[in-house]
Amino acid sequence: MIWQTHAVSNQYDELQDYNLFDTDPALKEALARAGAGWATGWLATYGERLGRAETFELAERANHSPPQLQAFDRRGRRLDRVDFHPSWHALLALYRAQGLVSLPFESERPGRWTAFLAGFYLHGQVEAGTLCPATMTQAAIPLLRKEPALWRQLGDRLLSRDHDERDLPVERKRSVWIGMGMTEKQGGSDVRANATSATPVGAGGRGGEYLLRGHKWFFSAPMSDAHLVVAQTRDGGPSCFYVPRWLPDGGRNAVAIQRLKDKVGNRSNSSSEVEFHDAWGLLMGEPGRGIPTIIEMAAHTRLSCVIGSAAVMRQGVVQAIGYARRRMAFGKPLAEQPLMRTVLADLALESEAALWLAARLAEGFENEEPAWKRIATPAAKFWVCKRAVEMAGEIMEVFGGNGYVDAGPVSRLFLEAPVNSIWEGSGNVMCLDVLRAMQREPEAWLRLLDELERLAGDERRLLAALADLKAMAALSPPELEVQGRRFAQQLALTAQGCLLRERAPQAMADAFISSRLSDSHWGRVMGAQDARAMDVVFLLGRALPAG
Repeated sequence: MIWQTHAVSNQYDELQDYNLFDTDPALKEALARAGAGWATGWLATYGERLGRAETFELAERANHSPPQLQAFDRRGRRLDRVDFHPSWHALLALYRAQGLVSLPFESERPGRWTAFLAGFYLHGQVEAGTLCPATMTQAAIPLLRKEPALWRQLGDRLLSRDHDERDLPVERKRSVWIGMGMTEKQGGSDVRANATSATPVGAGGRGGEYLLRGHKWFFSAPMSDAHLVVAQTRDGGPSCFYVPRWLPDGGRNAVAIQRLKDKVGNRSNSSSEVEFHDAWGLLMGEPGRGIPTIIEMAAHTRLSCVIGSAAVMRQGVVQAIGYARRRMAFGKPLAEQPLMRTVLADLALESEAALWLAARLAEGFENEEPAWKRIATPAAKFWVCKRAVEMAGEIMEVFGGNGYVDAGPVSRLFLEAPVNSIWEGSGNVMCLDVLRAMQREPEAWLRLLDELERLAGDERRLLAALADLKAMAALSPPELEVQGRRFAQQLALTAQGCLLRERAPQAMADAFISSRLSDSHWGRVMGAQDARAMDVVFLLGRALPAG
């Protein structure tokens, strides 16, 4: 006999089988503004494919069946192989087939960086771990292009839309992935403290052979076909090396995987600790220029962190609003309860502001604008990635106890959100990079202020925020460093307010500016703003159109 004590009612699954692109008016507007209307057709197709229940299920399986290290074979010979669930490769193949790894570098077509942003943003809403190797591979392309011999070997494989999961020398593969090895135990973000050494084989020098000996505390995506690694040369200081997984003679390179990191989130992706036992590598760039080289790569990966956090926000807002419209409480849907509507409106404002800031950064990368690429990007990474962490907690709370159960996309957003604040430079590092970039490129800082003043127009609250920024910027460097977080936060909020005023509907811009830049109570918790003067119905309808 099967007992049935109650009927299951008023319970709803997370939103699936919807088109992520078609339900996002702000993303469509960003593409149109950047001249990337040519990408809307394939992005709509991609948005539909990503939104299917079966794609969400791939993401679920990839994260609940994390990669496994096979360090040795049955006879004790080193393998240093990482095995992945098939869903991981299916998701990597799906992403690469869109051409997103190479899109910004294939042509000079206007809007290409915004089109990349859109595809990355859509994919990151469903599964974030696969974006790690994709990000690093894309960021390595401009560096490898400067090394003619390497580019002849790798160029076509880097630009390929075909995912080749085989563990083979690059000469035998249809496409390749590139990882990064920078962090060591004793240094963390202080790369100059790295102890890994590189000894020349022969004359050395740019393009020359070296043997690397040492360790890396975080070696991202160890199954990549090659890594860009920072190591100390005898006379030149920190330098950047191309270290392939396989040697030119067909043997395995001497990179020993010690273990995989047991991370809080991002569990589909493998992060590792490794040792170099005289691993073979080629010097990229000039000796001693490893930090500027790797920072150039990090500039691209930091943009991806901003977009990835905006994707976490967007998926969370969609799931929260979709659920709140169906879940009944005290006689009517949650989405019609005044206090819940205030929370949802705050989430919607934060999400759209993050998207518009990321979109402006993408334009800055396309047009090589130092103001946005080197000053605004670290500020955006600091602020947007921090906000994603808080938002993820609020989104989980919308689902109540069900949100705290480790199943489905909502809990994964919560576990995923913190990593973008840490990878590619933690919060303090970002704030310091903002200040350094302003000091190194004062003309770029003035251009950024000029643009924001133009966008602010006669909006007194934005002008007051800009005046506050200028006052802080006039402080001595030691005094300004003390306020580094406040400065980066103010820069990001002011930029978001100005961009929304220029690009978003007036109701969205007014609600953001009134809450973020003139409401002294906003910011302590989500939903603490005064929403009485806001068009909350419009805000929620724009975030997720009904139907």
